[in-house]
Amino acid sequence: MSDEPSEDIPLVKLPLDSWHRARGARMVPFAGYEMPIQYEGIVAENNWTRSSASLFDVSHMGQLGLTGPSGDCEAGAAEAAEALEALLPGLITSLKTGRMRYSMLLDENGGILDDLMVTNAGPRIALVVNGAVKWDDIAHLREHLPDEINLHHFDDFALLALQGPKAGEVLEMLVPSTGALTFMTADLFEWGGTHLWVSRAGYTGEDGFEIAVHADHVEALADALVADERVKPAGLGARDSLRLEAGLPLYGHDITTETDPVSADLTFALSKKRREAGGYMGHGPVATVLEQGATKVRVGLILEGRMPAREGAEVYAGDEKVGVVTSGGFSPTLGKPIAMAYVDMSHAETGAALECEVRTKRLPATVSPMPFVPHRYFRGS
Repeated sequence: MSDEPSEDIPLVKLPLDSWHRARGARMVPFAGYEMPIQYEGIVAENNWTRSSASLFDVSHMGQLGLTGPSGDCEAGAAEAAEALEALLPGLITSLKTGRMRYSMLLDENGGILDDLMVTNAGPRIALVVNGAVKWDDIAHLREHLPDEINLHHFDDFALLALQGPKAGEVLEMLVPSTGALTFMTADLFEWGGTHLWVSRAGYTGEDGFEIAVHADHVEALADALVADERVKPAGLGARDSLRLEAGLPLYGHDITTETDPVSADLTFALSKKRREAGGYMGHGPVATVLEQGATKVRVGLILEGRMPAREGAEVYAGDEKVGVVTSGGFSPTLGKPIAMAYVDMSHAETGAALECEVRTKRLPATVSPMPFVPHRYFRGS
């Protein structure tokens, strides 16, 4: 699925559109929005995120809330969690308040409709879904959830991601007590009379936070964050290189309806109890792949030289085509090209010598464990 909108559909401007432009951002179409792809430059922004802290605007993402017949309360959240478990392969009903879980929406064939974050937000179950498919996700949820489950789209909220090893120190100074959060936890905070929903998570492999704030207050918050000399704004380009280095899949590229969680190497998101008990959409086909094994699997590749292999590049073992690249680029952190690809299981072992065909040339590549750059999530002192 492409991130590019149809030409006859006008692009949506982010609440921070003028803010980005005033800081020299280069804006590009992405997921139906005009988005900042870079400021100072992708490599510089990538490296700054790894060493300090960067501020990303991810307001194109879909922020959703689910409640049951009991309304905005603990009972309503429990009702929503139980209903949602019919669509997701993860355990949602066991999520404690303030806890998050990575999961996926699957179709009846076990194909991945989207990957998403689920949080027990106390009075509701909160979802953050990918911007490129958020309207499809909303339609899917409305179609398959019981009528008594209320779905609210927080389209009047922005979402900022503060990422990097200094993110914790920066946010704690601005919003006290956020430092108590650990990876995959979230809570409600107040900043200058403004409510912030803060989760300690992200898409870079670094420690960091995602901050939901009403669009009316996002500019003041962004100004306050970049006023700290440890923080610089960063765009989609660096976000993509960082998530590739972190081995994190991008929906519409590394995972689609043509891929299942097992082949995508996302089996960790299939709760053990639910692998056996089922009860979610797509369970039958997924269980078959679990039992029989995947024929292809998502792997990491490190290429020799400096030329990257991009999406669509074919992967060979000798004269035999054994796979295709789904994401690729030059890693600023490692100083070499890296990629994700789906390859035949017989060639997926770490250290396997393969080749990627780029511009009629065969580039030597080696199957590598992911993440390429180790994750540095904060799990507690």
